[in-house]
Parts: sequence; C-alpha cells; structure tokens
Amino acid sequence: MSEENKLSEEKKQDALDYHSEGRPGKIEVIPTKPCATARDLSLAYSPGVAFPCLEIAKDENQAFKYTAKGNLVGVISNGSAVLGLGNIGAQASKPVMEGKGILFKRFADIDVYDIEINQSEVDDVVKTVKALAPTFGGINLEDFKAPECFEIERRCIEELDIPVFHDDQHGTAIICSAAFLNALEITKRKIHKAKIVFSGAGAAAIACAKLFLHLGVKKENLIMCDSKGVIYRGRKEGMNPYKEEIAIETELKTLAEAMEGADAFMGCSAKGILTQEMVKTMAKRPIIFAMANPDPEILPEEVAQVRDDAIMATGRSDYPNQVNNVLGFPFIFRGALDVKAKEINIDMKMAAVYALADLAKEEVPDEVKSAYSGEEFSFGKNYLIPKPFDKRVLTRVAPAVAKAAMESNVARVDIDDLNLYAQGLEARLGNGASFMRSLRDRLNSKTKPKIVFTEGTNARVLKAVSILLQEDKIDPILLGRKDQVLSKIEELGLSHLKSLPIVHPSRDENFGLFTKEFFEERKRKGTSYSYAKDLMKSGNYFASMMVKKGLADGLITGATQGYPNCFRPIMRVLGEQKAKKAAGIIILIFKTRVVFLADCTSQITPNEDDLSEIALETVKLYNRLMHKNPQVAFLSFSNFGSNHHPEAKKMARAAAITKEKNPQLDCDGEMQGDVAVNDTLLNKLFSFSNLKGPADILIFPDLNSANICYKLLAQLGEATTIGPILVPMDHAVNIVQRTSTVSQIVNMSTLTGLIAQENRKNS
Repeated sequence: MSEENKLSEEKKQDALDYHSEGRPGKIEVIPTKPCATARDLSLAYSPGVAFPCLEIAKDENQAFKYTAKGNLVGVISNGSAVLGLGNIGAQASKPVMEGKGILFKRFADIDVYDIEINQSEVDDVVKTVKALAPTFGGINLEDFKAPECFEIERRCIEELDIPVFHDDQHGTAIICSAAFLNALEITKRKIHKAKIVFSGAGAAAIACAKLFLHLGVKKENLIMCDSKGVIYRGRKEGMNPYKEEIAIETELKTLAEAMEGADAFMGCSAKGILTQEMVKTMAKRPIIFAMANPDPEILPEEVAQVRDDAIMATGRSDYPNQVNNVLGFPFIFRGALDVKAKEINIDMKMAAVYALADLAKEEVPDEVKSAYSGEEFSFGKNYLIPKPFDKRVLTRVAPAVAKAAMESNVARVDIDDLNLYAQGLEARLGNGASFMRSLRDRLNSKTKPKIVFTEGTNARVLKAVSILLQEDKIDPILLGRKDQVLSKIEELGLSHLKSLPIVHPSRDENFGLFTKEFFEERKRKGTSYSYAKDLMKSGNYFASMMVKKGLADGLITGATQGYPNCFRPIMRVLGEQKAKKAAGIIILIFKTRVVFLADCTSQITPNEDDLSEIALETVKLYNRLMHKNPQVAFLSFSNFGSNHHPEAKKMARAAAITKEKNPQLDCDGEMQGDVAVNDTLLNKLFSFSNLKGPADILIFPDLNSANICYKLLAQLGEATTIGPILVPMDHAVNIVQRTSTVSQIVNMSTLTGLIAQENRKNS
C-alpha cells in the first residue's frame, strides 16, 4: 500500500473513531427544565403537561410559547445528492445531517432534529415534510437532488406556514452573491453591464443565477453551461423546466466560447472544468468563483500563472474568499425564527446578501484577526466576504433578516429594538464555544513552532501528535529510543508519523554538550558530573535543554509521570529562579463561558503577596489568550469581612495588594465561590463590589482548595479542561495530567504552540 493510501486509511479510521467512540454519533438531547423530583415529573409530564396542551389546542401559536418549536429546525434529507458522495440514500446521509445540526447550534444556538426519509418521489417527500412540520419552527431541506429539489421546496413553501429553506440552493447563492457584489465594486463594474458565465446547472447554480437576476444582472448577460454545453433557447438535449428559465438566445455552444470576454465565471460544477486557456480570454480584471468542492474548477495558483489581475473565490478554507454556506443558513434561520416567520422570502435572502457584503467593508476587529493567526484583513480582492468565525456575522445577518421579514409581512411577531436584539444574540453564544477554535486559528502554519514531546512511546501522545500533524500548525519532535517509538507507531497504525524527528537523548549529538552545561550550572548545588549525565538521559531534562538552546520552541510532558517529576527538571533547567513563584493555571471551558483557576498545582500555602503575584500572572495569561480585561475574584469561605479568620483576611489583603499594583484591574475579595461566579447574587447582596460581572479568574487560598475544585468541576461540570499552564515562564513548557485524554493533550499542545509562537514573535 502506498504512503498516500496509508494516510487516507488513517484519516478514514480517525473519522470512524470520532463518530463511534463514547456515545455514538455527534448529538444528544438535553433537557432544559429540571426533572429531579416527583413535583418536577408531575409538571413535565402527567398531569401538569395537560395544561399547555389545552392552551395549544385553543391556539396553535401557543406552541411557540410552551414548547421548543420556536428554536427547533428540522434538517430533512433523502440522501439523493450528498456533497461529493452522490445518491447514497437516507440512512447513509445521517452523519452529514447530524453535522449540519452541530453547525446550527455552534453558530446560532438553534436546536435541530435531523430526519432522514426513505422517499424519492416529489409527492411522497412533500407529504412527509408536511406531516412532520408541526414539530418545527423551520425546515432545512438538505441534499435533495435536482431537478426534484426545486419542486419539493416550492410546494413545501406554498403548503406550510413555517420557513422552508433548501440550503444547497440558497445558501450558496446568498454567500456567492455577497462576494460577487463586492467583487463588482472592487473592479468598478456596473452589475447591469456585467457578462457572467455559469458552469453547472444544478440546484446551487440555478439558485445563484436567479439571485443574480434579482440583484440586477441582465438575463441576456447570464450564460449557463452544463455538461452538454451552453443552455440556449431551443436546445433539446438534457433540458428541464428550470434550465428553460435560464436559457437565452445565443449562438454560443461551448463553455470555451462563452468565456471569451466574460467579466465573471461562477463555478458550481467539477474539478478542472475551467482551463487556463479559457481564463486568458476573459475580460480585464476577471472575477472567478471556482466553488466546486473539494476541488475547484481551477486552482488560484493556476489562474495566477496566466492572469495577475483576477479576483478569485473558492469553496475551500485554505484560499482567500471562501464561499461557505455556514456564513448563511444559521443566521438566516436565527432571524426567521426570532420573528416566527411564515417563510424565508426573497426580501429576507436579499437582506442577508447585503448584510454580508456590507460587513466585509467594515474594519476587522483584532479578535477576528487573532482568530486567523494575526492575519490582516481589509476590504479588497482577498477579502470579499467575512470569515465564518467572525461573531459579527450573527449580529448583522440575523437582525437584517428579521427586519426584512417584518417589513415584508411574513413575521408573526415584531422586534421593537433591533440593536438590543443584536446585543442579545452576541451574549447567546458566549465565549466558550469558539475558544479552542480561536487558539488553533491563531497558530500560523507558515511559522510552525517546534514542540518536543518527551513521551514518544505513549499511545495517547502519539495519537495527539497525529492530530496535530494533520492540522499542520505545529512541528512535533518525539523523544525516546527510536526503535521503541517506531514500533509503537507501527502498532498504532500511524505510519505517517515515521517521518517525524525522533530524538534518543543519550545517543543525540548534543548529549555531551547538554550534560556539561547542566553540570556547570548545578555543580555547586549538589550535582556531580556523573549525576548530571544520568539526569540528562531522562526526557524531561533533555527536552528542557532543547528548549533552552533553541532546538525546540516548547515542550509537552506529563502523560505518564507524576507532576513533581516533571516540574522539578523543567524548573532546574529553565526557571529555578521562578520556581518559588510558579503557578499552575487551569482553564475550564464551559458552554457559555471560560474561567481561569489559580494556583492549582504549585504553591501549597501561598501568602497574600504570593497570591497577588499569582493573580497578576494569571491576568497576563488571560489578556494574552482572551484579548480582553478579566474580572478577578479572590475566593474564601467568607464574604467581605463576614468572618475574621486569618485565612479570610489573607484573601482580602491579597485583593487589596493586587488592586494597588494594578489600579485598572477589576478585582475584589474575599468572597465565596457562588457570589464570585453569579453576578445576580453579587449585585443583590454586595452591590458595592468592584467586579462588573461574573468572575473570569478565580484565585484560591491554597493548593488544597484549588486542586480539589478544578478536578471536581472537570469531572462533574461538563467542562473542557486545559492545563495546568505554568506561569511565569520565559519558555513555552507545560505539563499535562497523567489522566489526560488525547483531546486534552491536543488542546494543551495547541496552547503551548501558540505561546511559543508569540514568544518568538516578541523576541
């Protein structure tokens, strides 16, 4: 088997494991009301449930008030046209539909039931969707093949009173149209004069063409081609009523002929359809949207070889201007659901187009740039549409769609203050949802940090390294005996890791140099040369020296060792002068918030000055990662002097010292944990507090409380854990927990890589 095939098999297994491990699939249903007591049960079900049932029986619109209908979308498919896979059937399409549900939830906090139906005839599909409709506030039709999809959607819209949206058509059309409007502006073209050529005549292409006509493109200037050539009036072969709508009077017969003098090319077809020769014949400053996935009709570098004046977009994330449906459907449905719209009409689609186009012209905030490795974005040929992880998309598109629904009289309810509505949308998603993604995206793949992993034969470490290698943001180095590392790689079926650098400390060319330098530094601290030599054979000492000498940018250790056994070597080599001040920061990522806890690993009984230093170092880390100022709480069993025990007074003094050192910092204490994280309690009981919201950073009085708290929260609080992260350190070195999962090692490595990258940039 070739290396390429092996890698493909490994990726296949990764994907299968992802979907099958733990709870099978990608979604679950979570109750939103308590159901822990007999009273709860009597309200949730019999007899209490009868009362909302009777209210809905009197007025069906009350379902929006008493059930989840108003925030529930049905993603419905028969699997007849799954992207890149074709007609694979209803059951096989389920992983795709579950994935669509994740995107709805992740980007717009919309709940989804995915429903796969064994129906292929238009009448049967429409009948089934109508029968299911009472459950939902909206219907997202997905992966239905053309031309049936057009009739299915038309009839569902006509016969239902909730939004029905075939994303394969309109999602692509809306994003493409927004980018196209901006490309026209940049190239100084008038839309009514632009000549556009389409390749492809499926659902997406026809929807794009129709929306272009609404935007102002003249029908005679829009030429669509399919596998048979130009779609012209009078053509008989391969035609249907939907192609007939697009057909024009023309003598042109082939794509190559149509491309001569064309201002724009819109590709919704297949790899390689557009040639360099065709591109050469286009008008000046051509607009080329090659949107076939996963391989576009022509690659940007192929266009660049023959035209240096072209503006390009693709469907891929590794090139500028990604036409990605996720920029559309979550936010369009969000706006439609929030006004309880009866449909998604052309006014709402146009509102989404203009909102996206306008947003791309605004100055891009630093937090968006940070999410993409600090890359600069400004309106121009390489930035036609916003990025999917720009939070402003939600707050611009959803209100625009809601406003259009109200103005076109399809909304059941009105939103009086759209600005207030937009603020509520931003708060709805919280910080936690995008935290890890933002860290990954900030890593620059062009300047990948080298991270050394001391436990090169550990299965969890190797699986984590495999994931990191695929993400291509970090250059891993493995430590260990080469034969043992390779044997473990083979055993795990991770053959693509064989090409990684594998360092055997005692046989490495730097072993003698490292031993000598370490001995010179430690010879008056009880270390003989022979002892230094023995220590340097261990991964932690050798890896720390690699970081110190610049052979690696950071290190990860701890997967198989106790924390002290890792901490001691790192401090002796890289930070002994900081050992007494070192703190371990744990980051807990909850559904709607991110909280930093300190110190969770290092200082057993810190005094008030130590606690202040811990707090200030944690604030630095928070600023570095979150790009905003935190709220800092010093925790105790006492609230603002309610107990005069010395331990409570210690926390009050620590808060005062910290405030004195950094007067601009929002910090306070001593306070109890519930008050610190619940600003309703804080404002009700202690309105005088310096905190302006729930605490982002929790400073604990001692190691006992901090360590116990974070481990309990990690297990019981449904939180993602990153850490402990060592501060203050001049190097990116971190110790994972012995119980860390593969995912936790990946997260810690990503964070370590980001710190290493920023250290390099700053130096």
